[in-house]
Amino acid sequence: MRSPMATPTGWRREGNLPSELTSFVGRTRLLANLKRHLAESRLVTVTGIGGVGKSRTVLRLAHQIRSQYEDGVWFADLARLQDAGMVKHTIASALGIADQSSRTESESLSEWVGERDMLLIIDTCEHLVQGCAELVEELLERAPNLKVLATSRQSLHLPYEHVVPVPPLQVPGDDPTESLFTNESVQLFGARAGAVMPDFVLDEQSIGAVAELCRRLDGIPLAIELAAVRLRALSVDQILGLLADRFSLLAGASRTALPRHQTLRAAIGWSHELCEPAERLLWARLSVFAGDFELDAARFVCSDDRLPSEDITDLVTGLVEKSILLIRSNHAGVRYKLIDTLAEYGEEWLDKLGQTEQMRHRHLEYYLSLAQRSEDAWSGPRQIYWFVRMRQEHDNVRVALEHALRSPGESILALTLLSSLWFMWVCCGFVREGRLYLERALQANPGVSKQRCKALWVLSYVRSGQGDSAGALAAAEQCSTEAVRVGDSKAVILASKMQGTAALLQGDLQKASALLGVAIEFNTDNKELNPGLLPAIVELSLVLSAQGELYEAESLLQDCLQVCRERGELWLSSYAQWSLSITRLATGRAEDALQSAREGLRIKRHFHDTLGTLLVLETTARIFAVMDQAPLAARLLGALHQNWKTAGLPMLGAPFLTSDHEQCVKECQKVMGDDSYKNAFDEGTRLDLDEASALALGELDAPGDLD
Repeated sequence: MRSPMATPTGWRREGNLPSELTSFVGRTRLLANLKRHLAESRLVTVTGIGGVGKSRTVLRLAHQIRSQYEDGVWFADLARLQDAGMVKHTIASALGIADQSSRTESESLSEWVGERDMLLIIDTCEHLVQGCAELVEELLERAPNLKVLATSRQSLHLPYEHVVPVPPLQVPGDDPTESLFTNESVQLFGARAGAVMPDFVLDEQSIGAVAELCRRLDGIPLAIELAAVRLRALSVDQILGLLADRFSLLAGASRTALPRHQTLRAAIGWSHELCEPAERLLWARLSVFAGDFELDAARFVCSDDRLPSEDITDLVTGLVEKSILLIRSNHAGVRYKLIDTLAEYGEEWLDKLGQTEQMRHRHLEYYLSLAQRSEDAWSGPRQIYWFVRMRQEHDNVRVALEHALRSPGESILALTLLSSLWFMWVCCGFVREGRLYLERALQANPGVSKQRCKALWVLSYVRSGQGDSAGALAAAEQCSTEAVRVGDSKAVILASKMQGTAALLQGDLQKASALLGVAIEFNTDNKELNPGLLPAIVELSLVLSAQGELYEAESLLQDCLQVCRERGELWLSSYAQWSLSITRLATGRAEDALQSAREGLRIKRHFHDTLGTLLVLETTARIFAVMDQAPLAARLLGALHQNWKTAGLPMLGAPFLTSDHEQCVKECQKVMGDDSYKNAFDEGTRLDLDEASALALGELDAPGDLD
């Protein structure tokens, strides 16, 4: 059976649907229509004004129909994405694809989706319509079993698109035969009011005022929810009176806006005015965050003389109580999020206050500081915490990078932020994104500097992770040249290490041995274990094993693992275990080799290390072949064939790894015969990366044991 442990290493067959944070009210007919249209069309776009409930309706639908898609329902939120060029990458990340190749996102996305029977939800497309339309068109052409459900304030303008408008909820009076108590606007108000005030009931005394309130709010769900929050301090009649005053003040304020847009803005503006002045200011300042954020981030970014840091906690609590902020709690802690429509409103106010650039700079400062803290702590006992934390902060890191790259005089900070997060690009499944940003930031900072030197060796590391050894070597050589010019000895040493890595991938073992040996010698007394000392040790052990110097290789690895144990380093220790399994296999200790490989796989389950997992599985297949378990090896080879397609260049193009793989295939075919081998191989191609790992770990036995 599969291990119950959460496995972030690869793709999850069930998808990645977010949970529903509130109860869902009404929309029965709309949901039925959407199901019908989705059955008939491969692309359905749900349109409507902000706050009308597009995303919430689609999420409810997705939870209802998820069992219909064998390969899951997948959700990509584009609401806070600013760069149209990152649409494909953002969707790839949502799908859990850790493609480390240098191919375009379109190619890897299309190949990953392939024949899979799945539904892709792309949420909030209106500000990126062109990029979304191009991607959807390409995916639907190449993936015959894919369906796409999009939400947008405007359609994608594709010829085969089926557009389904989401109207406001029915309000009392729309259907003369309907009871006020069963009207969906009234029911939504009642549900949200009950959450705010548990003793609230819809009865003969309250129904009239509630019905009138819902009519005045045009049945817009967000407006109704904001109004319900006011029950903490006001009666329904008082809310209605205040709302009438608010709307009369706004009457004629915008002759061009649609009435329902006016209604929503009025409801948000009314909620805004009912906030305390300090809460309004915080609301505006919080709009610089993308996705969700921690309280510490809000304290740092948003505080000043007008908003003291010690007041932020109470103000955040007030905004949560008023339903301006969503609160999300999980094992990693409590995080907060501005609802998208309210974030837009906050951005407008921040701009009117003239504080946008100031807050964006503070936001950049915070995430730069966080990146440097995470880099300093990466090689220690809290490595898994920082892996989880920085993946959570991914959206905010992007926003900080975009601000730095767009702002005069701040692009050098983009280099610092990017290079501090080398582990995020290399270890956390964002290799392609790291390369895109690094190349862009280096282009924006052509002047020789220490910041540029560090970014160059990080770029070399990232390119190596894609199997682009020529590009890696070029970046490392450039780093070495520039580092000598600015007197950066640390960068010179790391450039030597990265040149050694590139030489290893190219099969130049003599050059790799010399360069990696230099890096180890100069890093031995260095407190920084990664990415100089420990990766160099593991890579040198691979060189030594390939040269037949197995005792020296194993001795190096045992020392490396001892350092990892002492310091609490896990990520690199998984690679050391993999290299140790190669050495042990070469010395005829297959059982010991399997033990090392499995330990490496178990560690990798804590990280999104697709590349590393595939490399360990390659060696595990060879171990099974040597242990006379050719059918098991063949199944793993099938899984590897399928999963390498979307992860990058198989075996990183390294000759010593490629030849071992080919030898394993030949041995299995010889032992099993072509037909039996093909059957086992084909069976393996149906395994995702988590299932392949479970198979290698002995947790997945029978061919049908995939559930």
